[in-house]
Amino acid sequence: MTDNDAKLDTSVPHSARVWNYWLGGKDNYQVDRQVGDDFANLYPDIAVVARQSRAFLKRAVTHLVTDKGVKQFLDIGTGMPTAENTHQVAQAAAADCKIVYVDNDPLVLVHARALLTGTAEGRTEYVDASLHDPRAILEAARGTLDLDQPVGLILMNILGHVPDLDQAVSIVRALLDGLPSGSYLVTADGTNVIDGPAFEEAIGVWNANAPLSYNLRHPDQISRFLEGLEVLEPGLVPCAEWRPDAGATGDEARAVDEYGAVGRKR
Repeated sequence: MTDNDAKLDTSVPHSARVWNYWLGGKDNYQVDRQVGDDFANLYPDIAVVARQSRAFLKRAVTHLVTDKGVKQFLDIGTGMPTAENTHQVAQAAAADCKIVYVDNDPLVLVHARALLTGTAEGRTEYVDASLHDPRAILEAARGTLDLDQPVGLILMNILGHVPDLDQAVSIVRALLDGLPSGSYLVTADGTNVIDGPAFEEAIGVWNANAPLSYNLRHPDQISRFLEGLEVLEPGLVPCAEWRPDAGATGDEARAVDEYGAVGRKR
């Protein structure tokens, strides 16, 4: 088996491909769909969580570009490409936006480099680095982004992979410390306050069988990532409630266990 074959092994489920499946993407296989369906049998709202998370990201990035003038984004924990990725949303609002994606999963990087292409006016780059090494991330991003100008830092559903809350907070602080005033943090993660028992059960089964565990957190814990920032209205809320599109109904508008917020570095 070659290295590339190992990276694209379709005989075992992969968390990024399962998330891609929940988002309605096509870069997944039967084994991923089976795991995704098994999870959904325990927590039926997981696909709603995934879609609302992506919709929140779209609204937040669009707001930062069109209303705040942010033209640079550092998206850590890229995940598998689907529709309306950060660079597509940002560059649709302003073609000259620059985006750096960060992941350290070989499978994700193979797909990202093949599928995520941006506008000619802007730049879309990829960095192979770990969330646990903020200094390396910032140094690599400096090759594309001007870190003396405001940056939108994207941390979507990745901090839950850091079991220790204090460590997760420290990582966020280190990343923000490397960005100038006027930068923004866009973050969201799974919570356990709306349908906590069902979500916790499903996550427990996942963690017992997956190499990369995930930890649901109470919004009070997630709010620690925003300490010291000017949090934009309406604050840390279920993603569906963060500046919803006019006319949102049904699953688009229903609160589920995914809380998000946007904060500005003073």
